[in-house]
Amino acid sequence: MKGAFIFFLLGAIAGAFALNYYNQREARRTVTGAEPPATSLADKTRDAAGDAKDTISAKLQEWHLTSDDIKRDLARTGEVVRSKAAVANEKITDARIVTVIKSKYVLDRDLSAIDINVDCKDGDVVLNGSVASAELIGRAAVLALDTNGVRNVTSRLTVAVK
Repeated sequence: MKGAFIFFLLGAIAGAFALNYYNQREARRTVTGAEPPATSLADKTRDAAGDAKDTISAKLQEWHLTSDDIKRDLARTGEVVRSKAAVANEKITDARIVTVIKSKYVLDRDLSAIDINVDCKDGDVVLNGSVASAELIGRAAVLALDTNGVRNVTSRLTVAVK
């Protein structure tokens, strides 16, 4: 019994020395600049969110889905329709397309997956429901168009003040 306690005590002492050595080595690396300090998870998440917003903004412009474009389309036809060139040999089931689009709406805090109905037939997506602003109609269309397997998006979304 006494021998086990001695081994336990020696192990604890060795572990304490190893931890102290490791902490000192990491402190030297950070001070000397040998290794950049670790970026926190919050910083990485913030950077990724900023990149996603930049990407969506660029696609809003590219696909003419800005607020002014949407208002013009709604005044003219009552719906917003955009097409995307099909990728060769790309055949994805309609159910998968609907699931991916709905999951994008769930992850977007400004869009409500409950208020937007997504229908798909052979890669042609139709959005029905309501959103809070014309900008969100564009965002919903961009997220749908930016889904593999989608060829066309017809948005019949309306702006509803809540």
